[in-house]
Amino acid sequence: MTVPTEKLKVLLISEGTYPFYGGGISTWSHMLCERVSNVNFNLYSINAGYEPKPIFDLSPSVKEVIQVPLWAPDEPQDYVSYNRDYYKVVSKKENTTTTIIQEHFVPLFKQFLSMVYGETTDMKAFDAVFYQMWRYFQNYDYKETFKDKSVWEAFKEEATAETAEDGSFIATLFDVTVGLRWLYRFLMPFSIPIKKVDLAHITLSGFPLIPALVLKYRYNTPLMITEHGVYVRERLLYINRSDYSYFIKVFLIKLTEAVVRLSYFKADKILSVNKFNITWELMYGADEKKIEITYNGVDHEKFIPREKPDHLKGIPTVVAAARIFELKDVLTMIRSCAVVRRQIPNVQYLVYGDKNAVPEYTKKCEDLIKELKLENNFFLKGYHSQPHLIFSEGDISILTSISEGFPFTVLESMSCGVPVVATDVGGVSEAIDEGSGFVCKPRDPEAIGAKVIKLLSDETLRNRMSENGRQRVIDHFTLDIFIDAYERIYDKVYSDWKAEKQKRKAELAL
Repeated sequence: MTVPTEKLKVLLISEGTYPFYGGGISTWSHMLCERVSNVNFNLYSINAGYEPKPIFDLSPSVKEVIQVPLWAPDEPQDYVSYNRDYYKVVSKKENTTTTIIQEHFVPLFKQFLSMVYGETTDMKAFDAVFYQMWRYFQNYDYKETFKDKSVWEAFKEEATAETAEDGSFIATLFDVTVGLRWLYRFLMPFSIPIKKVDLAHITLSGFPLIPALVLKYRYNTPLMITEHGVYVRERLLYINRSDYSYFIKVFLIKLTEAVVRLSYFKADKILSVNKFNITWELMYGADEKKIEITYNGVDHEKFIPREKPDHLKGIPTVVAAARIFELKDVLTMIRSCAVVRRQIPNVQYLVYGDKNAVPEYTKKCEDLIKELKLENNFFLKGYHSQPHLIFSEGDISILTSISEGFPFTVLESMSCGVPVVATDVGGVSEAIDEGSGFVCKPRDPEAIGAKVIKLLSDETLRNRMSENGRQRVIDHFTLDIFIDAYERIYDKVYSDWKAEKQKRKAELAL
């Protein structure tokens, strides 16, 4: 590909991942920033709290990192200045009177809530309300607006109307307070200025949309989405399994679904990392013509077969690379270890990944290990700084997730010549074929354990799958294939947008 003299400027927007946290999306983001040759990146990182520095060594192509700590004890603006002019901040606050809020914001806010609770599919109208709210916050202060009693009353009125109409649940004072607090945090990027770029690229079809909308509304910036795991599906799983009240669950589900629909409506290009995602994208209104499958890839020259370490030779070993949190379903992995131990008493499971992501879940895993008396068989090893060395420790690898996109750990293991036992979620069955590993039903430790036993007990089968798996990566899922695709797509999305802009300009001149 011929690289243009002037690189495209892309705002890569993520939530809870790159460059401050590890995981699959961070791996994907880091590869883009390091390898894509026709783009310079600004990173927009939405985090729970303020992080003092990235955990990655950032590429020279990363020109700026914008951090938005949405759930920190103080406001994001108390941690980061965002290059705002002080006089404009003061002027906005002075202009934001109760009368202004009641006359200009509350009607929009009521319309927004009505559409969310009404489960609107009219994205053109929903987009128009978002646009008007963004216009409002160009002139008036975000915090002063949401602090006003009239906004509270508007939210309470809509919330209680919803419960009254349903009749099966009520909204407590705590519910209404929590619901409005969620909204306040989710919409906060409306109040943060962003520099002009050529293209916005969000890593999931959820609330990272808000800063992309700021660019759409101000500059008509084209928008790309890369859908890894299906965001709406993962949010529905999380919300339904949470301890939130019924009111909060209903509110968050409806809000999430509305924002996902708007994401697909506003996107110029939707990249799916697997075929599985497309069903969900179409269900939530995505235009099929916008969708393209772009598989992840790995560096097959870095993730290579290596000899098993001496201290593990002779020990049947299952290795995993997984952050310890609910979607990875490590509890099922632990139970599968108990199944395997019945036939292979000296089996060892070595799980590498952040144990601090969700401490409560890590505690559940540790308690289950003790309960099943697996202290000598199952080990949570914590973060590993050299992921390409993880897989050589295992005779096989395992993934027990209940939701995935196109998992790097599966590709990395195959590239290292280590056969995989994985659950049939996301694009797993598109990565693993029958010659390179086994795919099992999620949350089925007996079935997963049986496949682990089969592979650990059959060296000939392991060797055959080892060779097939690595060749499959070389043929279909290398880093070069992955990067070439993104360079092409970035150029195409921007050039198509530019051509359409010139076409509209010419039509207006007639």
